[in-house]
Amino acid sequence: MKPKVIFMGTPSFAVPILETLIELTDVVLVVTQPDKLVGRKQELVFSPIKELAVKNNIPVFQPEKLRDETLRILETEVDLIVTCAYGQILPEVILNHPKIASINVHASLLPYLRGGAPIHHAIIDGYDKTGITIMYMAKGMDDGDIISQEETIIDSSDNVGSLHDRLSTMGAFLLRRTLPLIINGTNDRFKQDESKVTFAYNIKREEEHIDFDKKGQEIINLIRGLNPWPTANTILNDVEYKILSAHFYETNVDKTKRVVKEKDKFGVTCSNGIIYFDEIKPFGKKKMLVKDFLNGLHEDITKWSVK
Repeated sequence: MKPKVIFMGTPSFAVPILETLIELTDVVLVVTQPDKLVGRKQELVFSPIKELAVKNNIPVFQPEKLRDETLRILETEVDLIVTCAYGQILPEVILNHPKIASINVHASLLPYLRGGAPIHHAIIDGYDKTGITIMYMAKGMDDGDIISQEETIIDSSDNVGSLHDRLSTMGAFLLRRTLPLIINGTNDRFKQDESKVTFAYNIKREEEHIDFDKKGQEIINLIRGLNPWPTANTILNDVEYKILSAHFYETNVDKTKRVVKEKDKFGVTCSNGIIYFDEIKPFGKKKMLVKDFLNGLHEDITKWSVK
C-alpha cells in the first residue's frame, strides 16, 4: 500500500516534486499559498501547485497563516509531510504529525544558503556549485538533519532561470531515489555543520539596483542571479532600465558610473572596468538587444547620468 502524504509547496519549482509524489505515493492533501490577484484586470490566479492538484483531483488547503489553521492537517492521517518552496514556516505540532517524518526538498547544498532565495544567491554570491538537499524538517530555518544531496556546477552561462529549471528536475530525481529509503527506514541521516552556514534571504527591492562602485564580476553575478526574475535595474538619465544580460571588460577607469558607447554597444564604468549591456528593458517598453536600442536613439548617450 502506498504511503499517505501531505504535500506543501507553491511555485513552479515544486511541480516536479509533486508529480513524483503523485506517482509514488497517495497524496491525500496539497497545501499551498492562497490564490493571488494578478495584472491590471486583477484576475484570480492559482499557484502552479494548486493547478496540478486540481488536475489530479487532490484536495487543496490554502491557509492565510498556517500557524492559525492547523486543524485541517492534524485531522488528516498521513505517513509523510513533504514540503518544497511552500512559503510559510511550519509549526512544530505539524512537523511532529506524520507517522514517519516531515521532510523538505531544498534548493542548495545545506548548510550553505539556508532561506527563501537559495537559487538567486547561489549565483549572486559567486558560488561555483550548488544542488539539492533532502532533509528532515526542524523548528529552525532549514537546519534539520540531512538525508541526501545532489550537486551541480554553476556554469558562467547560467542565470537564475536556467539554474532554477535544472535544480527543479534534480530535486524530483533525488526524491525518487531517497523516498523508498525514508519509508523503509534505511536512509542516511547526518547533522549540518553549523560552522559552514550561510544564508539566502529573499531578495529585497533595493537589492535589485546595480551598484557600479562594485567590481565587475560582482555586478555580472547580480545581473545573472536576477534574470529572468525579478531582474537587476539601473537608472539612466532618470529612467529605469532593467538589465537582463551583460558582459564585463576589465580595464582601468578614471571614475565609476560613467556611460561609455562604442559603435553598437554601450555600458557603464564600474570600479575595475566596464559593464557592457547586452539585453535591456527600458521602463514601459519591451526587452530588446542593445544594438536595436541604440539604432532608435538620437542623442549623445555618453552624457546620460547614472544613479
